[in-house]
Amino acid sequence: MTLEGKVALVTGAGQGIGKATALLLAEAGADVAVADINGEAVESTQAEITESGRRSLAIQADIGELADIERVVADTARDLGGMDILVNNAAITWHRQFMDITEEDWDRIHRVNAKGSFFCMQRAARQMIEQGRGGRIINLASVAGQGWPGTSNGAYAASKGAIIAMTRIGAHNLGGHDINVNAICPGVTSTPLVDNMIARRSDDLGVPEDELRRGITESIPIGRFSEAEDIAAMAVFLAGPGGRNIAGQCLNVDGGLIMH
Repeated sequence: MTLEGKVALVTGAGQGIGKATALLLAEAGADVAVADINGEAVESTQAEITESGRRSLAIQADIGELADIERVVADTARDLGGMDILVNNAAITWHRQFMDITEEDWDRIHRVNAKGSFFCMQRAARQMIEQGRGGRIINLASVAGQGWPGTSNGAYAASKGAIIAMTRIGAHNLGGHDINVNAICPGVTSTPLVDNMIARRSDDLGVPEDELRRGITESIPIGRFSEAEDIAAMAVFLAGPGGRNIAGQCLNVDGGLIMH
């Protein structure tokens, strides 16, 4: 078990990528605190982790609230013995055409995705620095933050672009404390969030959902959507020995959708 003795915190762990990552971290040997705005969902994730034999803590929290972020970090450190890994995954979005985005849309999305991600990273880093044993911070960005044209919600894309920027700045500022900061940029991934967005886009455009899915799939060189477990595998790699000398990178897990 490559993460034996490590403590991880995963936000947005009630479903999708966050849940898959929490379970895979536990499988790799970590004790895992899981946070989500949906208390029932995150308790379900916790139950699966404890059934696997690892310690876990479920925390209902709104990552858009700084007080909740501070509580999540403090509870994790107190109950599980510190924090070595942060997977900064909590995010919100919905289908919205570029010209229809409102100020309320912008503020709601950035409150969680940009503000929440930044202060989770900052507060987790403070805990790691105080411990003096280094750490890993893994932010969940998106190919949308790199300008993927399949994204119509510009507020969401901008929030994920902000995560890419804060990842690089964070890596510069925290590397001296042996804290590696990286981001993962998922492409189109089979999660409840993406399923809901495709359904809403289908209704908005009057295009059958299966036709939309087929068109998206054809745009991906590998020819398939990612699964949440594909993203989780990258997060666990970055958290483990293989990620020891990787910092300030934004790694695409997208089937070739965006190429550099």
